[in-house]
Amino acid sequence: MSENIEIMWEGRFITAKRQGKWEYVSRSRGIRAAVILAIDAGHVLLVEQYRVPLGKNCIELPAGLVGDHDHNSDEDSSIAAIRELEEETGYRAETIENCGEYYSSPGMVSESFTLFKAGGLTKVSEGGGVDGENITVHRVALAELSAFLAGKRNDGTGIDVKLLLFLQAG
Repeated sequence: MSENIEIMWEGRFITAKRQGKWEYVSRSRGIRAAVILAIDAGHVLLVEQYRVPLGKNCIELPAGLVGDHDHNSDEDSSIAAIRELEEETGYRAETIENCGEYYSSPGMVSESFTLFKAGGLTKVSEGGGVDGENITVHRVALAELSAFLAGKRNDGTGIDVKLLLFLQAG
């Protein structure tokens, strides 16, 4: 597309844009995201937190923004992944493997995320995120994941699309 991009609205973290007939959202200031797949002894680490756009809690893989503060705008994605995993779940990773860049909803959002696989996990705290996040950590047996997600869905909890991969594999 060769049409000019119009900034419709810009905030600290997101920017609404228009290009021709397309309206979409992007991250402001080059912010990126890291998502962490953490499997420990046949269990996957998931987080549950209230998501304002959904108006309800959502079950997700641990994740966080990369370079979201002025003092760390050049932050390495793998360092952010290690930090976010520990902040959110209370588990520290001995190894972190970059599994590539992915797009979650490319028809509406230009944001990508880098998926990391965490290994050598050690529980070092209760997790729960930083001030104001109020994250609940779930360590779910892979064999019970389908039933766990079905129960959460029945309770009205949102389920992040990335978890669909587990359901398709099982």
